[in-house]
Amino acid sequence: MLRIDYKSGLPIYDQIYRGIVKMAAAGAFGGDGQLPSVRSVAQELGVNPNTVQKAYGLLERDGVICSLPGKGSFLTGEQNAVDKQREEAVQKVRVSAREALDCGVALGELLSAVQAEDSRRKESEKHD
Repeated sequence: MLRIDYKSGLPIYDQIYRGIVKMAAAGAFGGDGQLPSVRSVAQELGVNPNTVQKAYGLLERDGVICSLPGKGSFLTGEQNAVDKQREEAVQKVRVSAREALDCGVALGELLSAVQAEDSRRKESEKHD
């Protein structure tokens, strides 16, 4: 289930993009890998269909999905695209950790921040 956090500061299309990548990694799209239509996602989230289309376009550009006219959008089946997203996320964490350590943030404080985010996310998912 996709969620939009209007307070996050991330553009809505980016939140949709990230949500679909996360769902794809978790195997949420079933055996055929078909994504819901742009229109149904827009209605479910209460956003403009153009916003969802932008996210789908970026997913297609990055090789996560492919769109078949008249049939819909499907996961490409290539785990490489999802793995690439995961690797980029880990790289961002490494860069952020390096910057924090350079600023004098203690390792324990960094680990606590990651654990707090993990706890917050799990709690948030319980309420969905």
